[in-house]
Amino acid sequence: MESQTPIVKKKETRGRKPKPQVTISTKKEEAGKGKEGKKAQLLTSRSYTQWKSLVPSLTGSPTTLLALTLSRFSGSFCCLFTIKGLILPFITDGSVPNTLVIANCEVVKPRVAAAEHISQFNEEARSPFVKKYKTIIHPGEVNRIRELPQNSKIVATHTDSPDVLIWDVESQPNRHAVLGATNSRPDLILTGHQDNAEFALAMCPTEPYVLSGGKDKSVVLWSIQDHISTTATSTGSGGSIVKQNSKPGEGNDKAADGLLLDHGVSILLDHGGMRILKMSFCPSSVQEFCSVGDDSCLILWDARLGSSPVVKVEKAHNADLHCVDWNPHDDNLILTGSADNSVRMFDRRNLTSNGVGSPIYKFEGHRAAVLCVQWSPDKSSVFGSSAEDGLLNIWDHEKVGKKVERAARTSPSPPGLFFQHAGHRDKVVDFHWNAFDPWTIVSVSDDCDTTGGGGTLQIWRMSDLIYRPEEEVLAELEKFKSHVVACASKPRES
Repeated sequence: MESQTPIVKKKETRGRKPKPQVTISTKKEEAGKGKEGKKAQLLTSRSYTQWKSLVPSLTGSPTTLLALTLSRFSGSFCCLFTIKGLILPFITDGSVPNTLVIANCEVVKPRVAAAEHISQFNEEARSPFVKKYKTIIHPGEVNRIRELPQNSKIVATHTDSPDVLIWDVESQPNRHAVLGATNSRPDLILTGHQDNAEFALAMCPTEPYVLSGGKDKSVVLWSIQDHISTTATSTGSGGSIVKQNSKPGEGNDKAADGLLLDHGVSILLDHGGMRILKMSFCPSSVQEFCSVGDDSCLILWDARLGSSPVVKVEKAHNADLHCVDWNPHDDNLILTGSADNSVRMFDRRNLTSNGVGSPIYKFEGHRAAVLCVQWSPDKSSVFGSSAEDGLLNIWDHEKVGKKVERAARTSPSPPGLFFQHAGHRDKVVDFHWNAFDPWTIVSVSDDCDTTGGGGTLQIWRMSDLIYRPEEEVLAELEKFKSHVVACASKPRES
């Protein structure tokens, strides 16, 4: 247990990450870390080289790439797929403002001839298939973005401050990001944290509730129902659905602190551990959610039962927990990812209030810390995981324990793993399934360690021959084989 010390609010740093603390280490430790880092980079480089040569056969169409070549890409990077398109941040070194960019994205249709896209494959250039149409000047770096599922025009962002910013991306004016430009005004600011809330952010899938966790070790839950105009949503007008201040010059709306969820205010819950890194709502309940953080614990909450956790699973992993996701198809299943390189699946029916509970599955297919996990919207048993090893793994827990016959397989895959995307050259810090385009994923890597700056965003879709039922795929391939043989037997014209 940490001693209770008063929280000292640090000066905010806008546009740049604070410098890392200097630690004293021996030459032996430094050498060991250097060898591990070089080994990890070498493995990632080999995987990437192999992937690049196999792009046409692994994907129904080649990966559409958007290379983000920024002067100095620092801090966390994130992305969001919405029905409106892509929403992504541009993080800079301060020479130009940090921005939130909304872009249209032309995703190649399945089973489309890929020759044109292969010929235009250029990692060092911006993709012609991603076209930005709006820029919002964001007050500080964007560490996390989340969409309100009930209305894709509303998104929430976390930055290096205690507040959560709410934006109506449709009504926000398009801005030109130049040095000295003033920040765009958020449509709503949610207050309640006493220290920076940088990463843990979630939106309720059924009601307009926003959930946040911060360095103050608190979980804060807001309802923004009172701040959303019912007339705009019911009439389908193009105006803002977030209520604005009636008097000009009063600044942005702020949701007041408090305890009543019904009136657009917040309830504070004491996490009791260390920094909170990720949170997720239960898909069937507005009041239930879970959180993970630096204390290696998985905590389940119910806001109706007070400020204490319902279940606290001690040592859910053997290291810090970086991510968590609640299955939208089955509200008993929860995924967690950790610095111990593994993904674990918990069934909440097996968890007890005294902290006892073991995962029903452990997925070990990464060589470095897992940074992000997310369930697929297309199949209830499928999920993805990304890590510092530069890999994005696609798993199916229904395949665990099933015998798969393969001829002369020298290196068997971990149980449940059925696809591995190795198209990034460095750690994959975030990814998102596209709910509007089946089996399509956007993934983002932080390439600072390998290129000295910049990040890469990729939009890709695996071939449907990989995830469809095996009998169906074999039957189709057999027909294709017959077609190839028939074409080869025809005499060539001179």
